[in-house]
Amino acid sequence: MPRLAEIMRPEPIIVAPEDTLGEVAERMTAVNVGAVIVKDFGRMIGILTERDMLKAMAARVHTSEARVRQWMTEDPVTASVDADCEEAAHVMLENGFRHLPVVDDSGNVTGIVSLRRVVAATKTAADPA
Repeated sequence: MPRLAEIMRPEPIIVAPEDTLGEVAERMTAVNVGAVIVKDFGRMIGILTERDMLKAMAARVHTSEARVRQWMTEDPVTASVDADCEEAAHVMLENGFRHLPVVDDSGNVTGIVSLRRVVAATKTAADPA
């Protein structure tokens, strides 16, 4: 079974809590990602996902004024770079989310993995060649 280090998107997009949702949406769209890591003073404090953006839109906020801090998911669940895809899928399905920050032994964010990548890697590992 592949490890998250093998399938994660390294160097995730990092945003600041004071960035606007509009700025972040532009960055996410430009590189086709569904989640970004929110850091403050070098420490991960949250994750902002497509779902968080949808909640903000449903609340009819102005994306040029609304700040990441108001809509991010604080203190997200993380997974170790050494975790395997099956473990990550379990965590994501159990908690109902589609993106998982990946951290090293020191707790530093080294990447992000989507449920889509995890499922694809799990399927590939299960398929006999």
